[in-house]
Order: sequence, then C-alpha cells, then structure tokens
Amino acid sequence: MSDDPYKVLGVGRDATDAEIKRVYRKLARQYHPDRNPGDKAAEERFKSIQSSYDKIGTDEARRKYDESRRMDDFFRSSPRSSNSRFSGFDIPDIFSQMFGGQQNNRQARDRQEQRETYRGSDITSGIDMDFSDAELGCKLEFDHRRLRTCAKCDGTSFGSTRSCVGCDGRGVTSRTSTIIVKIPPNSKHGQKIRMRGLGHDHPLGKSGDLILTIRVDAKEGRRWEDGRIIQSVEIPYSTLMLGGKCSLRTPSGDSIRIDVKPGTQIGDRRRIPKMSFGDEDLDVEFVLEDNTKLTDAQIVALERLRDTGL
Repeated sequence: MSDDPYKVLGVGRDATDAEIKRVYRKLARQYHPDRNPGDKAAEERFKSIQSSYDKIGTDEARRKYDESRRMDDFFRSSPRSSNSRFSGFDIPDIFSQMFGGQQNNRQARDRQEQRETYRGSDITSGIDMDFSDAELGCKLEFDHRRLRTCAKCDGTSFGSTRSCVGCDGRGVTSRTSTIIVKIPPNSKHGQKIRMRGLGHDHPLGKSGDLILTIRVDAKEGRRWEDGRIIQSVEIPYSTLMLGGKCSLRTPSGDSIRIDVKPGTQIGDRRRIPKMSFGDEDLDVEFVLEDNTKLTDAQIVALERLRDTGL
C-alpha cells in the first residue's frame, strides 16, 4: 500500500483541508474494525487511513509533511548523494541549493554581487476559502513560516568557519509570522497568488517568493478533479437498474431533479450545464446508496432477487 497519504485517502494535492477531513471520516467509517469484525485487511486499511490523516489532516501537519516531502525529493534527486543524506556535500553547497543556488556560474566577488547572484527558494502552500470569498474577494490571515537572515550575524556566518549563536553558522533562522493575503474577486480553484520576497531568505542574496494556491471548499459530497467539481449522488440499486429520477442540491444552491437511465452503472457520470460554482458545468457521479439497515420487506425482496440470480 502506498505511503503517500494523499493516495491513501484518494484526494488530490490541491484538495482543501475540509475535503480531506470529509474523505477521512467516510473511509474511517467504512473500514472501522467495529464494522468489519475479524477482517484483517480492513483493519490494516483503517490503520493506514488513520496514519495518513495524522500526516495531512490539519493545516500545520499538512504543511510540515509537504515541506518534508520536498526536502526528501531534493536529496533523492541530487547526483552527489549516497547512503548518507549529507554524504558528498559540504554544508555551503547544501544550503546554497536549498536556498535556490546560483543563477549563473560566475563566482560572486563581493557581497553586493552575491546578493544579485543568489536567491532564496520559493515557498509553495495552499490557502482555503469558501466560494463566496473567492468570488467576491477578501482578505485572509495566513500563518507563514520561513527562513530569515540571522539578525545576529546578518548571514555572514553562512559558508564560513565563523560560528554564530543565533543561527549555528547557517546564516538563517526559522521564523513564523501571520500575514494578510488579499484574494482578488473572481478567483478560481487552483489559481496561484505570488507574493514576492516572502519566500526563504538567502543569507548571501535575495529572498524567494511565496506562492499560494487557492483551494475553494467544494462542500459535502463533492470534490475537485482537474479543475471541475464532481458531485456524488447516492442512488438505490433498483433505480440504477430500472431507471428513474433523483434529487440533488447543486453547488450553485439550486435543488433539481435529474433522470437516471436504466442500466446506469456505479461511477457513471452526467454533465449538467451551468450548475456549479460561477455558472461552470457540474459533473454528477452516481454511487450506490449506502444502506446499513434494511427493513424486513427489503430483506424479503432481496432474498427473492437472489433466488432469481440477480
């Protein structure tokens, strides 16, 4: 089973925190040991779901996981790495690449030239909001953590033998602050906002940028897929097979009834024009109604169907 919590939970990396929580709750109910007594596979799946949610279930946990994954990718992709994550590197080289490295091969001759040559890494993260905030525009608080140039040595201990009690010779320290992010009107899910100079500082150069991806909450029973809203609609098995109608409330707030064709399969979709956020098209996905408790009449009917081979 994948160790990637996004894959375990079946959500995209652009999923909102609320969407992740909703998916987790559904999967946890489905695979809970109390609901699957004696089923070892379901028990292991439940443990994996719980572990994945612990990694990305909160904004802070998710941010730490994403940062850790980016660092792991950095070390794995380096041709100079070996069994030790730091083997083959010298410390200035590691931090130079972490902070964005040189933009050309010319060695800076003085600090001013270095500041033009070096640049801190960009920081990528997501910021969640309701559709109304994205449509009308708003201002949101964002807890921002980044590497800042050490106030004690002004970054001069980076890449040298000089020690500094403030940064332990790294030239930078980690600091957290709360910033205000202005969301422009008519913003879309997946849209990026670049805030220049708010990425990681480079101790010898310029700061990188903060790049925020807008994540619009799709609300209960919906999810984002390739920039489009997918809304799950639960249908009884009889309606799937025989056809009929079903009711749903769209993201635009309308209550509608749509036809279900005979022989509809679980997972089939139907596109409804201009019924999603911002008059976009809505994709409805048919799923089987989850009946955990059956009436006596339903049990008798199912037994008769089983006898007929259905």
